[in-house]
Amino acid sequence: MKVVVIGGTGLIGSKVVDRLRTAGHEVVVAAPSTGINILTGEGLADAMTGTQVVVDLANSPVFVGEAVREFFETAGRNVLEAEAKAGVGHHIALSVVGTDRLESSDYFRGKLAQERLIRESGVPYTIIHSTQFYEFLPGIIQSGDKDGTVHLPVAQVQPIAAENVAEAVARHAQQAPLNGTTDIAGPERTSLAELAQRFLTITQDPRQVVGDKQALYFGAQLQDDTLVPLGASWQGGLDFEGWLRQSDFARYVARG
Repeated sequence: MKVVVIGGTGLIGSKVVDRLRTAGHEVVVAAPSTGINILTGEGLADAMTGTQVVVDLANSPVFVGEAVREFFETAGRNVLEAEAKAGVGHHIALSVVGTDRLESSDYFRGKLAQERLIRESGVPYTIIHSTQFYEFLPGIIQSGDKDGTVHLPVAQVQPIAAENVAEAVARHAQQAPLNGTTDIAGPERTSLAELAQRFLTITQDPRQVVGDKQALYFGAQLQDDTLVPLGASWQGGLDFEGWLRQSDFARYVARG
């Protein structure tokens, strides 16, 4: 089976590529560095020739402002039109749990626009809604830093390891389209502020986290359940400590 992985050089994409190649599939890595540009359309037609499955893992380079929606809409149209012309039988997109519950977020509105294009394209599809990745936790912490104190929402999160996200994406790439959405998450649900404090304590970062119901999450106000699945979800096997042990922060776990 031929699979095109858009964003195949990224955090999730590179892992999906490895898994699909190990399973014996022909994989085309689609990225500007490989001559395939989803914003200009360069290289898309050739890449789609003979392709059965497209995995879209591309992400906006910015998270706020009108540019987010413009990225997802432009890229989405280009990819889906190329797929339709080539007769691709399955489009898989990685999106975010809570996308339809946080329209005050520019990023989530952009993802909603992307999902709308997918549903209306006529191409059979699967949309995977994922919770936040453990790998994003340092960036989330930094976003809440105010003069050495970290202010973060107390809303619930259920983060998942990138390795488990890739596992789920690769599995769906080898299955029939759902023509719907499915949720994936990590095995542990906790407060974002509490998880951030655990991370800082383990990594011997002296900063303290202040749990604040009014604190914004990349410019948006969270409800307690905005970022967690409301129903059934597939759960990855790596918990927080398990992820830490195989991450760049493993030396801190070993000391403990």
